[in-house]
Amino acid sequence: MAIVSSGSGAARSGRSKPGDAAAKAGAAAGSGAGSLAQTSRLKQRLVDPAPLPGDGLAFSPGNHPSPGLGVEGGVGASAGATNEAGVEPPILREDSLRPRRLADYIGQRELKQVLGIAVEATLARQEALDHVLLYGPPGLGKTTMALVLAEELGVRCRITSAPALERPRDIVGLLINLQPQELLFIDEIHRLNRVAEEILYPAMEDFRLDLTVGKGTTARTRSLEIAPFTLVGATTRAGSLSSPLRDRFGLIQRLEFYGLEDLQAIVVRAAGLLQVDLDGAAALEVARRCRGTPRIANRLLRRVRDVASVGGHGRIGAALVDQALSLHRVDGRGLDASDRRLLTLLQEGYGGGPVGLDTLAAALGEDSATLEAVVEPFLLQQGLLQRTPRGRVITEAGRAHLALGEEAA
Repeated sequence: MAIVSSGSGAARSGRSKPGDAAAKAGAAAGSGAGSLAQTSRLKQRLVDPAPLPGDGLAFSPGNHPSPGLGVEGGVGASAGATNEAGVEPPILREDSLRPRRLADYIGQRELKQVLGIAVEATLARQEALDHVLLYGPPGLGKTTMALVLAEELGVRCRITSAPALERPRDIVGLLINLQPQELLFIDEIHRLNRVAEEILYPAMEDFRLDLTVGKGTTARTRSLEIAPFTLVGATTRAGSLSSPLRDRFGLIQRLEFYGLEDLQAIVVRAAGLLQVDLDGAAALEVARRCRGTPRIANRLLRRVRDVASVGGHGRIGAALVDQALSLHRVDGRGLDASDRRLLTLLQEGYGGGPVGLDTLAAALGEDSATLEAVVEPFLLQQGLLQRTPRGRVITEAGRAHLALGEEAA
């Protein structure tokens, strides 16, 4: 029986043709040369960020190395201007509500004080700002603060998110293409995979990339110097970060929920940018219903603007705000329909509790994870709901809120 092999005809016959040895030697030399060439290509990117022939990633000034890695902000982004590659930067929206300077950033006084000192010291030393980790509930301004830091430092901010950095070459491409003292903002940084974290460790500490070039017996380790940069990470789950990554941030700051006075100031400022004629009582009414979160305040203000625009109203008062937000089933305390359904079920269906989470989820037709992560947190913060070992219990404040809603109806 003849044995079929995947080797060459010469190998099957047991004879070697002249030149086979030279060809094998040339192939081995080519593999080693390929590794050196790959290293030189990476080094060339440090000097010239333009794409090299045969690259899988497209490096160009003002762009990210692969699709889906986000957009850029910061200084230098003006409408109608083009960068060296001929690519127009993103056009800033006319009704963009983000502040651009620390002086315009309302609330978070302790955070602004700490970061203001760090920025001033960094500018005096003319070096990159230490790495910053911002954590806290969503919608409190973590991305905005990263853009403000870039504006204060006079550098560009590159924005991406951890889920977009699936492959090692994505994070490597971003780091290599950074210019000196630039900011790299990674949202949801707790979702970085293990390989990306390992690449970040030497980059954050020593501004160096440790890369493996080649495969098999030709694999070599290469260290590439990168420009000093500032990593700004944002997360809603600081406890999910690994200790080695968390400890490499020099500034770790939590963003707190906003007070009523700060929220009212945010609504007034946003109304001015949106060209909405809003009186003080109306701004206070929006602030009372936004759950201590500027993102929700801006969203509710836009909905009020829609109602006023369609109804032909001029100056917006508290009564119109109440009418507009009632259409969206947001009550005077900021509870929406899902919140009230949960409290009503506890009160009327189970006598106030205690009731297990799975039972509530089945009765409401919701997923238990959604109730626990989306609906319950605000009710717990407001003291309307309690979690006990036996289940969920409505509080006296929750009963009073439901009674107040019935009277208003």
